[in-house]
Amino acid sequence: MNLFLLLQQYNSVWDMVLQFKPLPLAVLGILLMFSVTSWAIIFSKWMALRRARASNARFLRAFRKSNGLEAVAVVAEQFRPCPLATVFDFGYEEVTRQIKVRGTVANMVALERTLQLGISEELAKLERSMNWLATTATVTPFIGLFGTVWGIIASFQGLGQAGSASLRAVAPGISEALVATAMGLAAAIPAAIFYNHYGYVIREIGARMEDFVLEFLNVSERSFEE
Repeated sequence: MNLFLLLQQYNSVWDMVLQFKPLPLAVLGILLMFSVTSWAIIFSKWMALRRARASNARFLRAFRKSNGLEAVAVVAEQFRPCPLATVFDFGYEEVTRQIKVRGTVANMVALERTLQLGISEELAKLERSMNWLATTATVTPFIGLFGTVWGIIASFQGLGQAGSASLRAVAPGISEALVATAMGLAAAIPAAIFYNHYGYVIREIGARMEDFVLEFLNVSERSFEE
């Protein structure tokens, strides 16, 4: 019985949408575009961050068990895509450059700066498309509210032209207008939740990369510094 009522309600809402005028229909179309794009980003970002965490853990185990930077460099390609492996590549290239020029790693400040550049590049990759989730969470409730206000204005204009003051006369128009608010919230709430969650995960990965820089510098000092 409940399923039947739910299907009945769905059909009535769909019937309302089919009867929308161009402007409310355009508002719903914009909100639907925001929602679909956000969900695509949510799923793709979930998989990307999951892979990054897993590959970071595997690479860090290999790095700590290795006998030196050269051994890690040989197997680094096996851990792609891996943020820590990219940071390692930045650092290892700087180490190789200094050894070719001076025969040793003499400038630890330059090495640390290079590692920080690797972190910045990886964080930029991880944060890609996050601004869309933030925009969706912020903007779509107002777009939905705009559609609702416009629909209520149209309903009261129709009420004034009809000369009827009954609730039955204005209720259909208001219910149609509220669909825009519901759609706006449906787009904004998941975007806000996953934006905050993914932001925490990215900060966590960033902290792991900062810790890795310290480990890399320690290994470099032990292996090459005179």
